[in-house]
Amino acid sequence: DTIADNWPEIEIADSGAGDKGTRVKRYVVANVEVKVIAERVQYFDANGKLITESLKDYTRKALAKEFATLDDFLRRWSSVEKKKVIIEELSNEGVFFDALAEEIGRDCDPFDLVCHVAWGMPPLTRRERAEKVKKRNYFGKYGEQARRVLEAILEKYTDEGIEQIEETQMLTIAPFTELGTPMEIIRTFGGLDQYQKAVQELEVALYAA
Repeated sequence: DTIADNWPEIEIADSGAGDKGTRVKRYVVANVEVKVIAERVQYFDANGKLITESLKDYTRKALAKEFATLDDFLRRWSSVEKKKVIIEELSNEGVFFDALAEEIGRDCDPFDLVCHVAWGMPPLTRRERAEKVKKRNYFGKYGEQARRVLEAILEKYTDEGIEQIEETQMLTIAPFTELGTPMEIIRTFGGLDQYQKAVQELEVALYAA
């Protein structure tokens, strides 16, 4: 097996158009070049043999090293304070999220890409997840100002993904600047700890079964 147990940071290069106009992306992982060509992955194994397999099969191998079952993945996903920790770990282990998103053709976040490829779960788009949260009347327990902030965070998730909403730096840009300064927004929730707790609870609602 050529997939290392602990891969370092992945280097990515886009080589431009390949055969018949297909773009080729090269990923260097543990000094092994992995080419992603449309829905295929190519790399040389330890014996110098060129291996060609589907992107999904390659991804399943990488995921199987970390998670034996869907429940294992769900427990790990729900246990981390910031989802970007798992996203970075899996990226370093050979899960090429951008390539998978292009193949599936939907604006899914890494959670849905993993669940779909590894365990055949129907992939939801970020917009679909956000709409499910709204339909549950999730924001009803908050005051008007806090609700406006959380609605803006949910829209930011829809547009840019889970990693973006986990950083308080987003409060320094629009549309949050229209709702107050970062400190004013945080005080709306009663302090930084309460604000972070509200964001984490929103994430729980996003990934609820």
